[in-house]
Amino acid sequence: MKTTKDENPSSSEPTKSELEILQILWKYGPSTARFVNDHLNQHTRKVIYMSTLKLMQIMVEKGYLKKDESQMKHIYWAAVEESKTKGALLDRVVDTLFNGSAGSLMMQLLGNKKIDPSDMEMFRELIKKIDQKQ
Repeated sequence: MKTTKDENPSSSEPTKSELEILQILWKYGPSTARFVNDHLNQHTRKVIYMSTLKLMQIMVEKGYLKKDESQMKHIYWAAVEESKTKGALLDRVVDTLFNGSAGSLMMQLLGNKKIDPSDMEMFRELIKKIDQKQ
């Protein structure tokens, strides 16, 4: 299997369009650019195949994706972990919009949305676990 050279993802964060592609690859695993483009068109927004392909090639250069070039149809997969990427983006939101206060973020979230009772119970259990660690 011939793959592109391994690179570390750049220190910058993925753009909104790059995150849309990453979300698809995190959910469905290794895929062709055609699959990703079709999924974007069906579930997100209308995009041109060549635009999706070019962006995925750029994402390989940035280190966000890897690509298997051994077959006629190139297969792409996420080179960055979902939890680490989402964690870094969330940390930035907390730092930028909430002055580093996770509590302020939670208050905003809980105040803006109707919370499902099962989610509320999950929050209570999480808070108990955090309390036990401290």
